Amino acid sequence: MKFYAGVDSGSWTTKAAVIDEEGHVLGTAVTRSGADLAAAAERAYATALANSGRTGDDIEAVWSTGFGRNTIPFADGSRTELDCHGRGVAYYLKGPLVVIDVGGQDAKVIRLDAAGHRLSHRMNRKCAAGTGSFLDEISLRLGIDIGELNALGRGATESLELSSFCTVFAGTELLTLIRSGKRPADLAMAAYRSLVKRIVSMDVLEGRIAATGGVVAYHPIVVELIGAACRGEVVVPPHPQEIGAFGAALAALAACEEHDTSDTAELVQP
Repeated sequence: MKFYAGVDSGSWTTKAAVIDEEGHVLGTAVTRSGADLAAAAERAYATALANSGRTGDDIEAVWSTGFGRNTIPFADGSRTELDCHGRGVAYYLKGPLVVIDVGGQDAKVIRLDAAGHRLSHRMNRKCAAGTGSFLDEISLRLGIDIGELNALGRGATESLELSSFCTVFAGTELLTLIRSGKRPADLAMAAYRSLVKRIVSMDVLEGRIAATGGVVAYHPIVVELIGAACRGEVVVPPHPQEIGAFGAALAALAACEEHDTSDTAELVQP
C-alpha cells in the first residue's frame, strides 16, 4: 500500500491530510497559519502523519495548495485552490455540482461538470464580507468566542437584517442594534444572514450544491441558510475544512500515477 499527503496553506489556517492509494483519508490536521507559513505547514503535516499512524518515510509524495502553496519546502508539487477543492469534492459527490467554499479570508464558487471538470469559478478576495473573518469580527462585537456563535444564533426569535455586506459598516450597524436593546441571539443570526446574502450574490446558485470550508465545518447555520436561499439541499462532504488538503493529496496520487509534477497541468480543467 502506498500513501500520499496534501497541505493546504491558507491565509487563516493550514490544513493537512494523509491518504492511502485508494483515496481513503487516514489522518488530518488543522493549525493556525500565522506569519510563518512553512512552520505552519510543518506542524500540520506532522500532526496529520501522527493521526494517520504513518511517518514521513511512508509517504510517496506531498503536494501543496492554497495561497501559500509555493512556500512549503517539502512539497513535491502543487495545485491551485480551485483545482484541489473541486477535486476533493468530486471524489465524494458526483456532478454536475456547484461547490461553495467559505474560508477564513475568502469565499469561492466552483462549477463542476458531471466528470468533475471545472467549468467556471467566482472568488471573493477583496474584503472580509462573506468569509470567516466577518464572523470573527461579529463575535468580537458580541463579546463571545467564535465557537459560541452558532449555538447563540439558534436562539434567535426576531428576524433582524444587517443591510451592509461590509464588515466595518456591518459592525457599526451591530453596535446600533446593541444600543437599541436587541438580543444577542437575534444579532448573531442577523450576521449569518448577512454572510449568506453575500455568498449567494456571487453567482447564480442552482442545481446540486456542496459546501466546504472552515466556516461550513463549524457553523451549520450557514449551510441551512444557503439551502433556504437556493431552495434546495446543500450537501457537506466529509472533512469539509480539510477538503483542499485532501484534494492536494489526491493530486499527488494522480501525479505519481501519471509522472506529472507541473503546477499548471491541472486535472480539473481551468
